[in-house]
Amino acid sequence: MASQNSTPSYHKQPNFLFSDQLKTYTKLSYNFVISKSVYLFIIPAILCASIHHLSALYFDQTTITDQLYKYYANGRCSFMVGFVSLSSLLMGTIYILTKIVRRSRKVYLVDFACYKHDPSFLISRDTICQRLETVVSPESIEFCRKVMEKSGVSENAFVYGWNEFPPKSGFDCGRGEAETVICGAVGDLMAKTGVNPRDIGVVIVNISTFNPVPSLSAMIVNRYKLREDVLSYSLGGMGCSAGVIAVDLAKWLLQVRSNTYALVMSLESPTSSYYVGDDRSKLISNCLFRMGGAALLLSNRSSDHQISKYELKHTVRTHHGADDKAYTCALQEVDNEGKLGVSISKDLMGVAGKALKVNISALGPLVLPISEQLLFLAVLNEVEKNLNLTKWQMEPSRMTLYRYRSNTSSSSIWYELAYAEAKGRIQKGDRIWQIAFGTGFKCGSAVWRALRTIDPARANNPWSDVIDHFPINTSN
Repeated sequence: MASQNSTPSYHKQPNFLFSDQLKTYTKLSYNFVISKSVYLFIIPAILCASIHHLSALYFDQTTITDQLYKYYANGRCSFMVGFVSLSSLLMGTIYILTKIVRRSRKVYLVDFACYKHDPSFLISRDTICQRLETVVSPESIEFCRKVMEKSGVSENAFVYGWNEFPPKSGFDCGRGEAETVICGAVGDLMAKTGVNPRDIGVVIVNISTFNPVPSLSAMIVNRYKLREDVLSYSLGGMGCSAGVIAVDLAKWLLQVRSNTYALVMSLESPTSSYYVGDDRSKLISNCLFRMGGAALLLSNRSSDHQISKYELKHTVRTHHGADDKAYTCALQEVDNEGKLGVSISKDLMGVAGKALKVNISALGPLVLPISEQLLFLAVLNEVEKNLNLTKWQMEPSRMTLYRYRSNTSSSSIWYELAYAEAKGRIQKGDRIWQIAFGTGFKCGSAVWRALRTIDPARANNPWSDVIDHFPINTSN
Protein backbone atom coordinates (compact mmCIF):
# COMPACT_ATOMS: atom_id res chain seq x y z
CA MET A 1 0.00 0.00 0.00
CA ALA A 2 1.36 3.43 -0.92
CA SER A 3 1.93 5.99 1.83
CA GLN A 4 -0.14 9.16 2.06
CA ASN A 5 2.80 11.24 0.81
CA SER A 6 3.63 9.01 -2.14
CA THR A 7 3.06 10.32 -5.62
CA PRO A 8 0.34 8.40 -7.42
CA SER A 9 1.39 6.66 -10.65
CA TYR A 10 -0.64 6.80 -13.81
CA HIS A 11 -0.64 4.48 -16.81
CA LYS A 12 -0.44 6.55 -19.96
CA GLN A 13 -3.20 5.54 -22.36
CA PRO A 14 -2.59 5.69 -26.12
CA ASN A 15 -4.03 8.79 -27.75
CA PHE A 16 -6.47 7.39 -30.29
CA LEU A 17 -7.15 10.85 -31.73
CA PHE A 18 -3.60 11.06 -33.09
CA SER A 19 -3.01 7.39 -33.86
CA ASP A 20 -2.30 5.86 -37.25
CA GLN A 21 -5.33 3.64 -36.70
CA LEU A 22 -7.72 6.61 -36.57
CA LYS A 23 -6.08 8.11 -39.65
CA THR A 24 -6.53 4.83 -41.53
CA TYR A 25 -10.18 4.44 -40.52
CA THR A 26 -10.94 8.08 -41.35
CA LYS A 27 -9.34 7.70 -44.78
CA LEU A 28 -11.27 4.51 -45.51
CA SER A 29 -14.58 6.08 -44.44
CA TYR A 30 -13.87 9.18 -46.54
CA ASN A 31 -13.01 7.09 -49.60
CA PHE A 32 -16.19 5.04 -49.15
CA VAL A 33 -18.44 8.10 -48.95
CA ILE A 34 -16.77 9.90 -51.85
CA SER A 35 -16.68 6.85 -54.13
CA LYS A 36 -20.38 6.18 -53.50
CA SER A 37 -21.51 9.82 -53.42
CA VAL A 38 -23.38 9.50 -56.72
CA TYR A 39 -25.57 6.78 -55.25
CA LEU A 40 -25.75 8.12 -51.69
CA PHE A 41 -26.43 11.80 -52.31
CA ILE A 42 -26.61 13.12 -55.86
CA ILE A 43 -29.15 10.81 -57.51
CA PRO A 44 -31.42 10.69 -54.40
CA ALA A 45 -31.33 14.51 -54.26
CA ILE A 46 -32.36 14.78 -57.92
CA LEU A 47 -35.18 12.28 -57.43
CA CYS A 48 -36.44 14.10 -54.32
CA ALA A 49 -36.42 17.44 -56.15
CA SER A 50 -38.31 15.88 -59.05
CA ILE A 51 -40.95 14.37 -56.80
CA HIS A 52 -41.35 17.67 -54.97
CA HIS A 53 -41.81 19.54 -58.24
CA LEU A 54 -44.34 17.07 -59.57
CA SER A 55 -46.28 17.01 -56.29
CA ALA A 56 -46.67 20.78 -56.54
CA LEU A 57 -48.35 20.29 -59.89
CA TYR A 58 -50.62 17.54 -58.61
CA PHE A 59 -51.82 19.01 -55.34
CA ASP A 60 -55.23 17.32 -55.54
CA GLN A 61 -56.17 13.67 -55.86
CA THR A 62 -56.91 13.65 -59.58
CA THR A 63 -54.94 11.34 -61.81
CA ILE A 64 -52.15 12.44 -64.13
CA THR A 65 -54.32 11.58 -67.11
CA ASP A 66 -57.10 13.86 -65.85
CA GLN A 67 -54.65 16.69 -65.28
CA LEU A 68 -53.16 16.33 -68.76
CA TYR A 69 -56.63 16.32 -70.35
CA LYS A 70 -57.68 19.32 -68.28
CA TYR A 71 -54.64 21.37 -69.24
CA TYR A 72 -54.89 20.35 -72.89
CA ALA A 73 -58.61 21.10 -73.08
CA ASN A 74 -58.04 24.55 -71.63
CA GLY A 75 -55.18 25.23 -73.99
CA ARG A 76 -52.69 25.27 -71.12
CA CYS A 77 -49.67 23.31 -72.24
CA SER A 78 -47.29 24.66 -69.63
CA PHE A 79 -47.54 21.43 -67.69
CA MET A 80 -46.51 19.34 -70.66
CA VAL A 81 -43.59 21.62 -71.41
CA GLY A 82 -42.50 21.59 -67.78
CA PHE A 83 -42.91 17.85 -67.48
CA VAL A 84 -40.88 17.15 -70.61
CA SER A 85 -38.21 19.66 -69.61
CA LEU A 86 -37.89 18.23 -66.11
CA SER A 87 -37.75 14.66 -67.41
CA SER A 88 -35.10 15.60 -69.93
CA LEU A 89 -33.07 17.35 -67.25
CA LEU A 90 -33.35 14.36 -64.95
CA MET A 91 -32.34 11.82 -67.60
CA GLY A 92 -29.55 14.06 -68.84
CA THR A 93 -28.16 14.46 -65.35
CA ILE A 94 -28.22 10.72 -64.73
CA TYR A 95 -26.54 10.13 -68.11
CA ILE A 96 -23.77 12.64 -67.38
CA LEU A 97 -23.18 11.22 -63.91
CA THR A 98 -23.02 7.71 -65.37
CA LYS A 99 -20.46 8.89 -67.91
CA ILE A 100 -18.41 10.51 -65.14
CA VAL A 101 -18.44 7.32 -63.10
CA ARG A 102 -17.54 5.19 -66.13
CA ARG A 103 -15.29 7.68 -67.91
CA SER A 104 -12.14 5.54 -67.68
CA ARG A 105 -11.15 3.53 -70.72
CA LYS A 106 -10.66 -0.14 -70.02
CA VAL A 107 -7.05 -1.28 -70.15
CA TYR A 108 -6.22 -4.81 -71.30
CA LEU A 109 -3.05 -6.84 -70.99
CA VAL A 110 -2.87 -8.43 -74.41
CA ASP A 111 0.11 -10.58 -73.40
CA PHE A 112 3.49 -10.43 -71.73
CA ALA A 113 6.88 -12.05 -72.24
CA CYS A 114 9.59 -12.71 -69.66
CA TYR A 115 13.22 -12.73 -70.73
CA LYS A 116 14.45 -16.29 -71.12
CA HIS A 117 17.96 -16.42 -69.69
CA ASP A 118 20.81 -17.60 -71.86
CA PRO A 119 22.29 -20.79 -70.36
CA SER A 120 25.78 -19.42 -71.06
CA PHE A 121 25.23 -16.89 -68.25
CA LEU A 122 24.81 -19.64 -65.65
CA ILE A 123 27.65 -19.91 -63.14
CA SER A 124 28.03 -21.62 -59.78
CA ARG A 125 27.98 -20.01 -56.37
CA ASP A 126 31.57 -21.14 -55.81
CA THR A 127 32.67 -19.44 -59.03
CA ILE A 128 31.08 -16.19 -57.89
CA CYS A 129 32.98 -16.33 -54.62
CA GLN A 130 36.24 -17.12 -56.42
CA ARG A 131 35.87 -14.11 -58.73
CA LEU A 132 35.17 -11.88 -55.72
CA GLU A 133 38.51 -12.81 -54.13
CA THR A 134 40.23 -10.18 -56.27
CA VAL A 135 38.10 -7.28 -54.99
CA VAL A 136 36.82 -8.04 -51.47
CA SER A 137 38.21 -9.54 -48.24
CA PRO A 138 37.88 -13.23 -47.28
CA GLU A 139 35.50 -12.22 -44.48
CA SER A 140 33.20 -10.50 -46.98
CA ILE A 141 33.30 -13.51 -49.29
CA GLU A 142 32.23 -15.78 -46.44
CA PHE A 143 29.44 -13.34 -45.53
CA CYS A 144 28.17 -13.39 -49.12
CA ARG A 145 28.30 -17.19 -49.18
CA LYS A 146 26.13 -17.42 -46.06
CA VAL A 147 23.61 -14.90 -47.36
CA MET A 148 23.21 -16.83 -50.62
CA GLU A 149 22.89 -20.15 -48.79
CA LYS A 150 20.12 -18.85 -46.55
CA SER A 151 18.19 -16.91 -49.18
CA GLY A 152 16.45 -19.94 -50.71
CA VAL A 153 18.20 -19.81 -54.09
CA SER A 154 19.90 -22.63 -55.98
CA GLU A 155 23.65 -23.16 -56.15
CA ASN A 156 23.88 -21.65 -59.64
CA ALA A 157 23.02 -18.14 -60.84
CA PHE A 158 22.45 -16.26 -64.10
CA VAL A 159 25.05 -13.48 -64.15
CA TYR A 160 25.99 -11.37 -67.15
CA GLY A 161 29.63 -10.59 -67.92
CA TRP A 162 31.32 -12.74 -65.26
CA ASN A 163 33.70 -14.28 -67.76
CA GLU A 164 35.63 -11.01 -67.55
CA PHE A 165 35.01 -10.00 -63.94
CA PRO A 166 35.74 -7.41 -62.80
CA PRO A 167 34.74 -5.78 -66.11
CA LYS A 168 37.00 -3.19 -67.70
CA SER A 169 33.95 -0.93 -68.04
CA GLY A 170 30.97 -1.33 -65.75
CA PHE A 171 29.00 0.97 -68.05
CA ASP A 172 29.63 -1.09 -71.19
CA CYS A 173 28.80 -4.25 -69.28
CA GLY A 174 25.56 -2.69 -68.01
CA ARG A 175 24.53 -1.53 -71.46
CA GLY A 176 25.18 -4.96 -72.93
CA GLU A 177 23.17 -6.61 -70.15
CA ALA A 178 20.23 -4.22 -70.56
CA GLU A 179 20.15 -4.60 -74.34
CA THR A 180 20.26 -8.39 -74.02
CA VAL A 181 17.30 -8.49 -71.64
CA ILE A 182 15.23 -5.87 -73.50
CA CYS A 183 15.69 -7.35 -76.95
CA GLY A 184 15.00 -10.85 -75.65
CA ALA A 185 11.75 -9.93 -73.89
CA VAL A 186 10.42 -7.39 -76.41
CA GLY A 187 11.31 -9.65 -79.33
CA ASP A 188 9.37 -12.54 -77.79
CA LEU A 189 6.42 -10.23 -77.07
CA MET A 190 6.31 -8.99 -80.66
CA ALA A 191 6.36 -12.57 -81.91
CA LYS A 192 3.58 -13.68 -79.53
CA THR A 193 1.21 -10.79 -80.24
CA GLY A 194 2.04 -9.94 -83.86
CA VAL A 195 1.62 -6.25 -83.02
CA ASN A 196 2.81 -3.71 -85.57
CA PRO A 197 5.44 -1.52 -83.85
CA ARG A 198 3.92 1.54 -85.57
CA ASP A 199 0.70 0.96 -83.59
CA ILE A 200 2.49 1.43 -80.26
CA GLY A 201 1.78 4.90 -78.89
CA VAL A 202 3.37 4.65 -75.44
CA VAL A 203 6.72 3.20 -74.30
CA ILE A 204 7.73 2.98 -70.64
CA VAL A 205 10.94 1.43 -69.35
CA ASN A 206 11.80 1.01 -65.69
CA ILE A 207 15.14 -0.02 -64.24
CA SER A 208 16.79 0.65 -60.90
CA THR A 209 20.36 1.94 -61.16
CA PHE A 210 21.50 1.77 -64.79
CA ASN A 211 20.23 4.83 -66.66
CA PRO A 212 22.31 5.61 -69.78
CA VAL A 213 22.03 8.44 -72.29
CA PRO A 214 20.15 8.10 -74.62
CA SER A 215 17.59 6.39 -72.40
CA LEU A 216 16.61 2.76 -72.65
CA SER A 217 13.14 3.77 -73.84
CA ALA A 218 14.80 5.69 -76.68
CA MET A 219 16.77 2.54 -77.48
CA ILE A 220 13.49 0.65 -77.97
CA VAL A 221 12.11 3.43 -80.18
CA ASN A 222 15.26 3.26 -82.31
CA ARG A 223 15.55 -0.51 -82.54
CA TYR A 224 11.90 -1.16 -83.40
CA LYS A 225 11.40 2.04 -85.43
CA LEU A 226 8.41 3.35 -83.52
CA ARG A 227 6.47 6.34 -84.78
CA GLU A 228 7.48 9.97 -84.24
CA ASP A 229 4.68 10.91 -81.84
CA VAL A 230 5.25 7.99 -79.44
CA LEU A 231 5.13 8.94 -75.75
CA SER A 232 8.41 7.68 -74.27
CA TYR A 233 9.32 7.49 -70.58
CA SER A 234 12.21 6.03 -68.57
CA LEU A 235 11.76 5.42 -64.84
CA GLY A 236 14.79 4.94 -62.61
CA GLY A 237 15.71 4.49 -58.97
CA MET A 238 12.36 3.03 -57.88
CA GLY A 239 13.49 -0.52 -57.15
CA CYS A 240 11.16 -3.52 -57.20
CA SER A 241 7.99 -1.40 -57.08
CA ALA A 242 8.71 0.22 -60.45
CA GLY A 243 6.96 -2.49 -62.46
CA VAL A 244 3.59 -1.69 -60.86
CA ILE A 245 4.34 2.04 -61.11
CA ALA A 246 5.03 1.68 -64.84
CA VAL A 247 1.71 -0.13 -65.34
CA ASP A 248 -0.06 2.61 -63.39
CA LEU A 249 1.56 5.30 -65.56
CA ALA A 250 0.62 3.42 -68.72
CA LYS A 251 -2.98 3.16 -67.50
CA TRP A 252 -3.26 6.94 -67.15
CA LEU A 253 -1.58 7.63 -70.48
CA LEU A 254 -4.01 5.25 -72.18
CA GLN A 255 -6.85 7.40 -70.87
CA VAL A 256 -5.72 10.37 -72.95
CA ARG A 257 -4.47 8.62 -76.08
CA SER A 258 -7.21 6.53 -77.66
CA ASN A 259 -7.08 3.37 -79.75
CA THR A 260 -3.43 2.56 -79.10
CA TYR A 261 -0.98 0.22 -77.40
CA ALA A 262 1.45 0.78 -74.55
CA LEU A 263 4.69 -1.18 -74.31
CA VAL A 264 6.01 -1.53 -70.76
CA MET A 265 9.49 -2.96 -70.17
CA SER A 266 10.50 -3.80 -66.58
CA LEU A 267 14.06 -4.99 -66.10
CA GLU A 268 17.04 -5.17 -63.81
CA SER A 269 20.69 -4.81 -64.80
CA PRO A 270 22.67 -5.19 -61.56
CA THR A 271 26.08 -5.83 -63.11
CA SER A 272 26.81 -2.16 -63.74
CA SER A 273 26.31 -1.28 -60.05
CA TYR A 274 28.02 -4.29 -58.49
CA TYR A 275 29.59 -3.29 -55.18
CA VAL A 276 33.28 -4.16 -54.75
CA GLY A 277 33.88 -3.18 -51.12
CA ASP A 278 33.58 -4.65 -47.63
CA ASP A 279 30.52 -2.83 -46.27
CA ARG A 280 28.15 -5.69 -45.43
CA SER A 281 25.02 -3.56 -45.78
CA LYS A 282 26.00 -3.05 -49.43
CA LEU A 283 27.17 -6.60 -50.07
CA ILE A 284 23.63 -7.85 -49.48
CA SER A 285 22.51 -6.31 -52.78
CA ASN A 286 25.22 -8.27 -54.59
CA CYS A 287 23.73 -11.48 -53.20
CA LEU A 288 20.04 -10.78 -53.70
CA PHE A 289 19.61 -9.20 -57.16
CA ARG A 290 20.14 -10.71 -60.61
CA MET A 291 19.37 -9.88 -64.25
CA GLY A 292 15.85 -10.33 -65.58
CA GLY A 293 13.06 -8.54 -67.40
CA ALA A 294 9.51 -8.66 -68.70
CA ALA A 295 7.78 -6.88 -71.58
CA LEU A 296 4.04 -6.11 -71.46
CA LEU A 297 1.65 -5.06 -74.22
CA LEU A 298 -1.28 -3.04 -72.88
CA SER A 299 -4.22 -1.87 -75.00
CA ASN A 300 -7.22 0.42 -74.67
CA ARG A 301 -8.83 -0.87 -77.86
CA SER A 302 -12.23 -2.38 -77.14
CA SER A 303 -11.70 -4.90 -79.94
CA ASP A 304 -8.71 -6.35 -78.06
CA HIS A 305 -10.99 -7.65 -75.30
CA GLN A 306 -11.38 -10.91 -77.22
CA ILE A 307 -7.67 -11.60 -77.62
CA SER A 308 -6.30 -10.24 -74.34
CA LYS A 309 -5.39 -12.31 -71.30
CA TYR A 310 -6.26 -9.87 -68.52
CA GLU A 311 -8.12 -6.67 -67.77
CA LEU A 312 -6.54 -4.16 -65.39
CA LYS A 313 -9.03 -3.45 -62.60
CA HIS A 314 -7.10 -1.38 -60.07
CA THR A 315 -3.71 0.12 -59.32
CA VAL A 316 -2.81 1.57 -55.93
CA ARG A 317 0.43 3.38 -55.05
CA THR A 318 1.45 4.49 -51.58
CA HIS A 319 4.62 6.47 -50.80
CA HIS A 320 6.35 6.74 -47.43
CA GLY A 321 9.30 8.90 -48.45
CA ALA A 322 8.37 11.63 -45.96
CA ASP A 323 9.54 9.31 -43.18
CA ASP A 324 13.35 9.40 -42.82
CA LYS A 325 13.61 5.77 -41.76
CA ALA A 326 11.56 4.64 -44.75
CA TYR A 327 13.49 6.87 -47.14
CA THR A 328 16.92 5.56 -46.11
CA CYS A 329 16.20 1.85 -45.56
CA ALA A 330 17.53 1.13 -49.07
CA LEU A 331 19.95 3.83 -50.15
CA GLN A 332 22.59 4.13 -52.86
CA GLU A 333 25.72 5.76 -51.43
CA VAL A 334 29.51 5.50 -51.29
CA ASP A 335 31.34 3.74 -48.48
CA ASN A 336 34.30 5.06 -46.51
CA GLU A 337 36.61 4.22 -49.42
CA GLY A 338 34.46 6.01 -51.99
CA LYS A 339 33.03 2.81 -53.51
CA LEU A 340 29.42 3.03 -54.67
CA GLY A 341 26.78 0.56 -53.55
CA VAL A 342 23.20 0.17 -52.32
CA SER A 343 22.89 -0.12 -48.54
CA ILE A 344 20.03 -2.19 -47.09
CA SER A 345 19.30 -1.38 -43.45
CA LYS A 346 17.80 -3.53 -40.71
CA ASP A 347 14.74 -1.26 -40.74
CA LEU A 348 13.65 -2.61 -44.11
CA MET A 349 11.27 -5.31 -42.85
CA GLY A 350 9.50 -2.99 -40.41
CA VAL A 351 9.12 -0.30 -43.06
CA ALA A 352 7.79 -2.84 -45.55
CA GLY A 353 5.24 -4.13 -43.06
CA LYS A 354 3.86 -0.66 -42.42
CA ALA A 355 3.81 0.11 -46.14
CA LEU A 356 1.88 -3.10 -46.80
CA LYS A 357 -0.80 -2.20 -44.26
CA VAL A 358 -1.32 1.26 -45.73
CA ASN A 359 -1.47 -0.10 -49.27
CA ILE A 360 -4.02 -2.75 -48.35
CA SER A 361 -6.05 -0.08 -46.57
CA ALA A 362 -6.27 1.86 -49.82
CA LEU A 363 -6.89 -1.21 -51.99
CA GLY A 364 -9.60 -2.81 -49.84
CA PRO A 365 -12.47 -0.42 -50.67
CA LEU A 366 -11.74 -0.84 -54.39
CA VAL A 367 -11.89 -4.63 -54.57
CA LEU A 368 -14.46 -5.48 -51.88
CA PRO A 369 -18.23 -5.37 -52.47
CA ILE A 370 -20.20 -2.68 -50.63
CA SER A 371 -21.57 -5.24 -48.18
CA GLU A 372 -18.05 -6.04 -46.99
CA GLN A 373 -16.42 -2.59 -47.03
CA LEU A 374 -17.68 -1.59 -43.59
CA LEU A 375 -16.59 -4.98 -42.23
CA PHE A 376 -13.15 -4.29 -43.70
CA LEU A 377 -12.71 -1.44 -41.20
CA ALA A 378 -13.01 -3.93 -38.33
CA VAL A 379 -10.66 -6.57 -39.67
CA LEU A 380 -7.85 -4.27 -40.81
CA ASN A 381 -5.73 -4.92 -37.72
CA GLU A 382 -5.95 -8.67 -38.31
CA VAL A 383 -4.81 -8.19 -41.91
CA GLU A 384 -1.75 -6.40 -40.56
CA LYS A 385 -0.87 -9.36 -38.31
CA ASN A 386 -1.11 -12.12 -40.86
CA LEU A 387 -2.15 -12.39 -44.50
CA ASN A 388 -2.60 -16.16 -44.02
CA LEU A 389 -1.06 -16.94 -47.39
CA THR A 390 -0.80 -20.66 -48.10
CA LYS A 391 2.23 -22.51 -49.45
CA TRP A 392 0.31 -22.95 -52.69
CA GLN A 393 -0.16 -19.18 -52.98
CA MET A 394 3.49 -18.49 -52.12
CA GLU A 395 4.81 -21.16 -54.48
CA PRO A 396 5.21 -18.95 -57.60
CA SER A 397 7.26 -16.41 -55.62
CA ARG A 398 9.48 -19.00 -53.96
CA MET A 399 10.10 -20.94 -57.16
CA THR A 400 10.94 -17.74 -59.06
CA LEU A 401 13.43 -16.81 -56.35
CA TYR A 402 14.93 -20.28 -56.48
CA ARG A 403 15.14 -20.79 -60.23
CA TYR A 404 16.46 -17.36 -61.12
CA ARG A 405 18.92 -17.57 -58.26
CA SER A 406 17.72 -14.37 -56.63
CA ASN A 407 15.43 -11.37 -57.00
CA THR A 408 14.95 -10.06 -60.55
CA SER A 409 13.56 -6.85 -59.05
CA SER A 410 10.54 -5.25 -60.75
CA SER A 411 10.16 -8.12 -63.24
CA SER A 412 9.78 -10.76 -60.50
CA ILE A 413 5.98 -10.39 -60.38
CA TRP A 414 5.80 -11.34 -64.06
CA TYR A 415 8.00 -14.42 -63.71
CA GLU A 416 5.64 -15.42 -60.89
CA LEU A 417 2.53 -14.93 -63.04
CA ALA A 418 4.21 -16.88 -65.83
CA TYR A 419 4.76 -19.72 -63.33
CA ALA A 420 1.06 -19.72 -62.40
CA GLU A 421 0.12 -19.82 -66.10
CA ALA A 422 2.49 -22.70 -66.82
CA LYS A 423 0.97 -24.61 -63.89
CA GLY A 424 -2.54 -24.13 -65.32
CA ARG A 425 -3.74 -22.14 -62.32
CA ILE A 426 -5.31 -19.18 -64.14
CA GLN A 427 -9.04 -19.61 -64.76
CA LYS A 428 -11.42 -17.19 -66.44
CA GLY A 429 -12.70 -14.67 -63.91
CA ASP A 430 -9.81 -15.13 -61.49
CA ARG A 431 -8.40 -12.00 -59.90
CA ILE A 432 -4.64 -11.66 -59.60
CA TRP A 433 -3.13 -9.33 -57.03
CA GLN A 434 0.43 -8.17 -57.71
CA ILE A 435 2.18 -6.29 -54.92
CA ALA A 436 5.71 -4.93 -54.87
CA PHE A 437 7.91 -2.82 -52.61
CA GLY A 438 10.55 -0.37 -53.72
CA THR A 439 13.09 2.16 -52.57
CA GLY A 440 11.84 5.51 -51.48
CA PHE A 441 9.94 3.77 -49.74
CA LYS A 442 7.02 2.72 -51.96
CA CYS A 443 4.42 0.00 -52.14
CA GLY A 444 2.37 -0.67 -55.25
CA SER A 445 -0.54 -2.98 -56.04
CA ALA A 446 -2.12 -4.02 -59.32
CA VAL A 447 -5.28 -6.12 -59.59
CA TRP A 448 -6.05 -7.96 -62.82
CA ARG A 449 -9.05 -10.04 -63.92
CA ALA A 450 -8.42 -13.05 -66.14
CA LEU A 451 -10.47 -12.75 -69.33
CA ARG A 452 -9.99 -16.39 -70.24
CA THR A 453 -8.62 -19.62 -68.88
CA ILE A 454 -4.93 -19.90 -69.71
CA ASP A 455 -4.05 -23.21 -71.35
CA PRO A 456 -0.66 -24.26 -69.89
CA ALA A 457 0.15 -26.13 -73.09
CA ARG A 458 0.03 -22.80 -74.93
CA ALA A 459 1.58 -20.63 -72.20
CA ASN A 460 4.90 -20.39 -74.09
CA ASN A 461 6.98 -18.78 -71.37
CA PRO A 462 10.36 -19.47 -69.71
CA TRP A 463 8.73 -21.98 -67.33
CA SER A 464 7.00 -24.08 -69.96
CA ASP A 465 9.85 -26.53 -70.63
CA VAL A 466 10.70 -27.17 -66.98
CA ILE A 467 7.42 -26.68 -65.09
CA ASP A 468 6.98 -30.40 -64.40
CA HIS A 469 10.10 -30.28 -62.20
CA PHE A 470 8.53 -27.73 -59.87
CA PRO A 471 7.88 -27.06 -57.05
CA ILE A 472 11.18 -27.92 -55.44
CA ASN A 473 11.70 -28.19 -51.69
CA THR A 474 13.88 -25.19 -50.81
CA SER A 475 13.90 -25.64 -47.03
CA ASN A 476 17.29 -26.28 -45.47
